[in-house]
Amino acid sequence: MDDNKKNYITSDELKKHNKPDDLWLSIQGKVYNVTDWAKIHPGGDIPLLNLAGQDVTDAFIAFHPGTAWKHLDKYFTGYHLEDFQVSEVSRDYRNLATQFAKSGLFEKKGHGVIYSLCFVFLLFSACIYGVLCSDSFLIHMLSGGLLGFAWIQVTYMGHDSGHYQIMSTRGYNKFAQILTGNCLTGISIAWWKWTHNAHHVACNSLDFDPDLQHLPVFAVSSNLFQSLTSQFYKRQLTFDSLARFFVSYQHFTFYPVMVVARVNLYLQTFLLLFSNRKVPDRALNILGILVFWTWFPLLLSCLPNWNERVLFILASFCVTSIQHIQFCLNHFAANVYVGAPKGNDWFEKQTSGTIDISCSSKMDWFFGGLQFQLEHHLFPRLPRCQLRNISPLVQELCKKHNLPYRSLSFFEANKWTLNTLRSAALEARDFSSPVPKNLVWEAFNTHG
Repeated sequence: MDDNKKNYITSDELKKHNKPDDLWLSIQGKVYNVTDWAKIHPGGDIPLLNLAGQDVTDAFIAFHPGTAWKHLDKYFTGYHLEDFQVSEVSRDYRNLATQFAKSGLFEKKGHGVIYSLCFVFLLFSACIYGVLCSDSFLIHMLSGGLLGFAWIQVTYMGHDSGHYQIMSTRGYNKFAQILTGNCLTGISIAWWKWTHNAHHVACNSLDFDPDLQHLPVFAVSSNLFQSLTSQFYKRQLTFDSLARFFVSYQHFTFYPVMVVARVNLYLQTFLLLFSNRKVPDRALNILGILVFWTWFPLLLSCLPNWNERVLFILASFCVTSIQHIQFCLNHFAANVYVGAPKGNDWFEKQTSGTIDISCSSKMDWFFGGLQFQLEHHLFPRLPRCQLRNISPLVQELCKKHNLPYRSLSFFEANKWTLNTLRSAALEARDFSSPVPKNLVWEAFNTHG
């Protein structure tokens, strides 16, 4: 590098610094060495590793408040990106984010937390009262349904607390995370952060997004028939005869599996917390899980017999399956891709990989704001009460740049998802055809 360019590097040179022990990123054209920071990054190291060696300005803006910028200087390498460019889409996205920040939308959280806490308290109280104070089988089953509904609302609160501070201090916010995630639902907030941050950064990447890696049970694309390597789990997503059998009938098994999907979340929680992987606040997470596995079995023990206990659990799981289905509707039928996420097409990837669920404003509480999936993915720190307000602006930006904005009714979204699963199922049954034919089919059927 000659003297008059000693403060600049090219994008190609930046790409070379994409390893855990040599991790550089560019933000607004300035190059930072975040190798050491990745080890203590609050969002985990995976988002940084997935975007290593690139300009990540849009992702940085999406996930960080304005106060985060001042912490970058200590990691500045002294280099600027020589060929730094900003696309018109990114420029408009950043202007919109700036507009929201100046309007104070990220701080205007409304009274949703208080309302949610009161609602959850009422649901849990009604559930416990029904179990302890009634001998009626129907009341017991209704109580199980109320518990499932409480878990749905608690999950929305945990999701909010993971993306932005819902309490007055960071300490209280962490307490809210452990309470809503670990203590009340039995699902670790550490596990959620680990997978959810990776999902947001690599939205609908078949090999980088863990939320699409459900083999041997589900496959949303025939690309998964190639036994891709999961860059998240660091293992092969094997498409063998067992997976082919399950996938061949996935459009029939989708709803039954959603009923018992919660069991997998409990299992994933234990696998992470008792693994060798570095887990932030491991002891606190384990303590929270112990709280759940104390009160929940005690509640079940108050039911008169094992038949009612099993049916009580099933009733609660049937209700929570609505939420599991919703999460799938937001992504399963959207466009997918293979490979690492790119920092220079942030807006485009989020529009491509998400589907909104259209509903009346009176139903916002039911969907927890996540029916505005694209808006949430573009501005994950935005309180859920603001998502409906910004939706017209996001639609306008999508229209301006000829990008998809898909908003379907709950019924329509279910149809799209089932059609996607059915298409992949038929491909799986026809696996006697050579791989190239499957790839050609994929090229002509890029939807889902």
